[in-house]
Amino acid sequence: MNQAQLILFALLSGLFLMLLWGRVRYDLVAFGALIVALLTGVVPQDEAFSGFGHPATVIIALVLIVSRGLANSGAIELLAQYVIGTTRGLQTHIGIMSAVGALLSGIMNNVAALALLMPVDMEAASRAKRSPSLTLMPLSFATILGGMVTLIGTPPNIVVATFREKSLGEPFGMFDFSPVGIVVAVVGILFVTLVGWRLLPEKRTQLNVRDELQNLDGYIAELQVPEKSDLVDQRLRDLYTRADENDVAILGLIRNGRRLPGSARNEKLRVKDLLIIEGGVEAMDTFIGVMGLKHSGEERHGGLVSETLTLIEAVVPVGAKIEKRSALEMRLAYRQGVTLLGVSRQGRPFRERVRKLRIRAGDILLLLGPEERMQEVVDWLGCLPLADRGLRLMQRHKSWAAMSVFAAAILLASLGIFYLPVVLAMTAVVYVLYGLVPLSQLYKCVEWPVILLLGSLIPIGTALETTGGTDLIAGLIIDLTERLTKGLPEGLPVLAVLALLMTVTMTLSDILNNVATTLIAAPIAIRLANHFDASADPFLMAVAIAASCAFLTPIGHKNNTIIMGPGGYRFGDYWRIGLPLEILVVVVSLPMILYVWPLYA
Repeated sequence: MNQAQLILFALLSGLFLMLLWGRVRYDLVAFGALIVALLTGVVPQDEAFSGFGHPATVIIALVLIVSRGLANSGAIELLAQYVIGTTRGLQTHIGIMSAVGALLSGIMNNVAALALLMPVDMEAASRAKRSPSLTLMPLSFATILGGMVTLIGTPPNIVVATFREKSLGEPFGMFDFSPVGIVVAVVGILFVTLVGWRLLPEKRTQLNVRDELQNLDGYIAELQVPEKSDLVDQRLRDLYTRADENDVAILGLIRNGRRLPGSARNEKLRVKDLLIIEGGVEAMDTFIGVMGLKHSGEERHGGLVSETLTLIEAVVPVGAKIEKRSALEMRLAYRQGVTLLGVSRQGRPFRERVRKLRIRAGDILLLLGPEERMQEVVDWLGCLPLADRGLRLMQRHKSWAAMSVFAAAILLASLGIFYLPVVLAMTAVVYVLYGLVPLSQLYKCVEWPVILLLGSLIPIGTALETTGGTDLIAGLIIDLTERLTKGLPEGLPVLAVLALLMTVTMTLSDILNNVATTLIAAPIAIRLANHFDASADPFLMAVAIAASCAFLTPIGHKNNTIIMGPGGYRFGDYWRIGLPLEILVVVVSLPMILYVWPLYA
């Protein structure tokens, strides 16, 4: 092992440990690793930022923009309307939702597909009076499975395709993944529909996180402004900071028996005005003492939601603006006039000190604020609403045009008339000019952390290959499989290597970002193929399938993280369905890969 290899293996080990630790964002970790690689000389300076111009990086960014255009056209919601139904049985509902989710994930980003279908699924659960935990995990897994079917369905496919182009001179085409991907997706969907949902713990399937989160009994009080109070003539908004300091929220103002609208923030307080506050019992008592208020002794507010205020639930995805921050740090109430009433984390609702609670990915936030601004505030927080967002952003009259442009682009790329990044770029430009993707959304819909991750790790992966590091890892895998298959019929070592490659890649993808896993595994796959004088295609296809299958943990794929809060899932719930599903994927995909992509073509 030479010095460059030692540095790279140490760097990658540190990178993996930092990604597992999770305290620092993965994109910053990857960029830091690139800087270290440059300083140590293992990555040449003239290749420092070559990853940002790599076709995989460009394609992933463009796919996200095109996905937003398709969503804004209303084409997806037109399809989703037909899957809501309370008269269908649970198993039928799971099958239909999973099939639709897989279908959408084949033509758009699978995170976007889940974000569109999750409110639909939760609405169906609410109407059928069942827990959404029964259906959300199957839906998430189905959207992951569907991404395997096409080149643009999931980032690992795009990365693998570009590695094939580098190795063999030609990338995988748009539908080269389809023969294996469709079979794996169909078998996986059948499993989650017929068996998977039954494997969840019974206590979790009876839990309705939304009902528990919205139960505010005992956390609301009406307080009266007494005579000669220092608060008289102060504006209501001036109390927000002191309310936050005492961990209570001011929800509204009642004057002469009438609740004032949301603009009451600018009203000056008068004697006998009633403040509606929310918080824990001890926090409310402290606030009453500090502010010199008194209990009104009556309940007049008649609930939180009025003509101008509304409750909304939103789930926190990975990379959201509010992730790892609190509502108090973001000054949510003061800046936006929106109050955080509660947080649900893995099925457990939080009420005490909720505005000081650091938010995690997968949490559900219960927000109260002006109805006309809630969608804007949810977007500002970087969250996804759990209820139907309505048709305000939809342009249904453009749906057929949007689908036609997208279909034409895919056809041009599939026939080899234009390079895929070129047709995606043209589609993105058409969507912007047609108003489907407003300029204000253009940069927001790109997942910049993923772009930074790709751009940073591609040069490191190239360095690992040029220094012989991938040869070293491939040799270790070959040596291990030869030892395990010693004495068995000829040909089994190659099959064992493929199975081991899939297992290792799948395991890494469960705990690391699937893009990072693919960037390391793809060059190793090519080296393994060269060792056996075999075609690289089955090895690369094995990596693509395995890297996409992150079913064991909530951190392996963003979709698994998103459903954690709404479904009330715990970390250990995922492997109950995920482990048999991953075994099934290996058993089904390996013979299909060898059938479609023979070892010695």
